[in-house]
Amino acid sequence: MSAKLLEGKPIAEKIKQQIKQDIEGLGRKPVLASILAGDNAGALAYVRSQQKNAEALGIEYCLEKLESNITEAGLVDFVRKLNQDKSVNGIIIQMPLPEQIDYKKISSFIAAEKDIEGMNPQNMGKIVFGSAKILPCTPAAVMELLKETAVDLCGKEVVVVGHSEIVGKPLSLLLLDKLATVSVCHIGTSKAGKLEEHVKKAEVLIVAVGRAGLIKGEWVKDGAIVIDVGINRVADKIVGDVEFEAAASHASWITPVPGGVGPLTVTMLMRNLVEAAKLQK
Repeated sequence: MSAKLLEGKPIAEKIKQQIKQDIEGLGRKPVLASILAGDNAGALAYVRSQQKNAEALGIEYCLEKLESNITEAGLVDFVRKLNQDKSVNGIIIQMPLPEQIDYKKISSFIAAEKDIEGMNPQNMGKIVFGSAKILPCTPAAVMELLKETAVDLCGKEVVVVGHSEIVGKPLSLLLLDKLATVSVCHIGTSKAGKLEEHVKKAEVLIVAVGRAGLIKGEWVKDGAIVIDVGINRVADKIVGDVEFEAAASHASWITPVPGGVGPLTVTMLMRNLVEAAKLQK
């Protein structure tokens, strides 16, 4: 068996067309305020990618550059000003933040209707009730990839490897909402020596850990859908958490790394911004 490639870019292009239509319906350019504290090279590269995507869609991207020595209280005050600014539709905090600042604390101060990363506790709570309009970007990207395969998730054995607040936890709730039978594996599963056992039963396998080659290709069930969220640099290559070639010989669908989840995440951010603008309207 040779898996079909589940690429993010074609799906992102379709969603971008819908975003453009929605922006026309708004009657004005939505405004995204992006907060960058310090000058981390990785964060700057991500900002450039966001800005390029935003401008191509007709979104106004306002980069707010702050000093790396800003205090937590100072950043909270800055976020509160943006919350009150009626011209701003969405707020994003670029990572990593300076070490004196706790991201979880800051994200809780972003107004829920302007929280386009979906990380405010209010927006997270809405996922539990199946009523969230703004979803964390990576889980939303994964759900779009699954939609592309036309899989009926009802009753499917879905295994999520990784239980982070930004991917694994919200994603497992979104999958439960589709009546999938969801197992979430994490470091405790590995310590108990049960990771392979869980992976082998997965009809849908989603891995978001950040460890190259964590999932061995021969563990993948024949016909499984494999979504690899991991991004790891090994020598001069970018690879995922799943042994790609070996897994592709078993899977029915598999995401490439890079090129799978990545191209969709920024698009989900922009879709969230438009959704936020609609809610504010």
